[in-house]
Amino acid sequence: MSFFEWINTAAALTSGTGDMLDITNTHYKLTSTVEILVTSEKGDRLASRNNVDFTFGQAEGIVINVQPEMIKQTLHGIGTSFSESSAFVLAHLSKDKRQQVMNKIYGEQGANFAMARTVIGATDFSVQGGFSYDDVKEDKQLLHFSITPDFDGFSEKEYPGVKDNAFDVLPMIKQALAIKGQQNDSELKIIASAWTAPSWMKDIEDWHQPGSKENNYQGTGGVLKQGYEKYYANYLVKYLDHYNNQGIKIWGLTPVNEPLGNNGQWESMHFTAESQNDFIKYHLGPALHRSGNVDVKLLMFDHNRGELEHWAQVLYNDDETKKYLYGAAVHWYESTYKVYEDVFDRVHDAFPQYEIIHTEGTIDDLGKDAPAGITDPVRFKESGWFDNDDFWWNDNATDWAYSATWQGVNADDHPIYTPVHRYARNIIVSLNHWVSGWIDWNIVLDKDGGPNHVGNFCGAPIMIDTVAGQVYYTPIFHVLSQFSRSIRPGDHAVEVTMMRDELGADDIHASASLNDDNLLSVQILNTTKKPIDYQLQVGSQYAAVTIDVNALQTVRVQM
Repeated sequence: MSFFEWINTAAALTSGTGDMLDITNTHYKLTSTVEILVTSEKGDRLASRNNVDFTFGQAEGIVINVQPEMIKQTLHGIGTSFSESSAFVLAHLSKDKRQQVMNKIYGEQGANFAMARTVIGATDFSVQGGFSYDDVKEDKQLLHFSITPDFDGFSEKEYPGVKDNAFDVLPMIKQALAIKGQQNDSELKIIASAWTAPSWMKDIEDWHQPGSKENNYQGTGGVLKQGYEKYYANYLVKYLDHYNNQGIKIWGLTPVNEPLGNNGQWESMHFTAESQNDFIKYHLGPALHRSGNVDVKLLMFDHNRGELEHWAQVLYNDDETKKYLYGAAVHWYESTYKVYEDVFDRVHDAFPQYEIIHTEGTIDDLGKDAPAGITDPVRFKESGWFDNDDFWWNDNATDWAYSATWQGVNADDHPIYTPVHRYARNIIVSLNHWVSGWIDWNIVLDKDGGPNHVGNFCGAPIMIDTVAGQVYYTPIFHVLSQFSRSIRPGDHAVEVTMMRDELGADDIHASASLNDDNLLSVQILNTTKKPIDYQLQVGSQYAAVTIDVNALQTVRVQM
């Protein structure tokens, strides 16, 4: 009998109820924790803490109750993203220094990310933007298709300071795969997303149209021209085939990034749930199968979490569409604090066979001047995020909607926030509510949060002064590393319940996962300015643990 079979049998035979928590009587014969790691405001970076012993009995007070007998979704792990901007910044480092950075990202002794997202064509995080892999107008047969923009590099003449003019997105991916290939845990699941079709395939015949007085401030990325759906489907298939020819297997694909649009601020293309359903059913799904790309995991949507439910109802209820789908991709930009776990629960309950993967989140709108009407311009324009850990741990961050004055934005969903909390809370709560993989946006940006050809500057786990060559690993990087090193592909999320006693709902968060070696990893976030003493209950035993002020803690227990 396997461990997972055993614990399910034991729970069925011996389960009981505790005070406010479902405490099972299963006795796992635990002695002590085997590892406690902490990343904190005071400067800890995956620092070790003394292990603590388990005691038989039912805990009281602040209790984190982990139920390893209640196995939930299988996890793909934690990841980050390739972008042209990231490749450009890394091209400013010497090869040796770049290798060090890449080892920190993908190496077994570094973050060892298991997932990644890459881009198909131009995005806002392109150096110049406005390109695809076939910009020959009306080339419906895609005879001029080429992925050259992904490996043609950056001219030292055009970009003084570049030290490797051959480094680009595709070489960056190959370097990551080479690092992963040297270790036992070698898989890197790559999801590819396009921001737009080639401009000639769209009704606006342009990459995007910003909002202006002439269009009543209704910017747009446009939609596919009627009859061009098959050409775009073939375009995406060609991308997969060309990357396969480069030895890069794309694991997952989304039809387009953020189909609800961005008011025409940068490269984009719109779908409704209904039009994406038709595109997948009649064009992309069949094209993937005809081309032999049946193993590519097709993810619909790829936009903000709150709208997922409607898209799930439309696409998962279509018998012809759903056979092509693996699940849905989501982003976090609707709110700086909400996780939308209620949406995840409803979608999972209705369609449990489909996965939910978080494909993008970032600290956005760094360093911008406050637009007209903003009531708190000093707070709006953050400063001092480069080489300054305090920024990332304190509640001084805003985003695109902070104090918004324009119609249709709920400013209450976008209060100031602590960047580390936003990341850790989102990951923990997401894993508790059926998300199977979590991917960040750009892994590396420059000290200003770019380059970005439309001025959409964002934070990144690693930020580099391209002039001085200084590499800054932000607290976000260390937090993501801690999650990644303890949540590995194939692990299983397990049920966690909590009794917070006098604590507020946002003061402490916890999730847990179990691997095939029976190692339990519990992730705890303390968002307060005081240490928290809590009891970690596992079956019929508990251990007294303290989590530091403003900290992410990982507690590992050998079952």
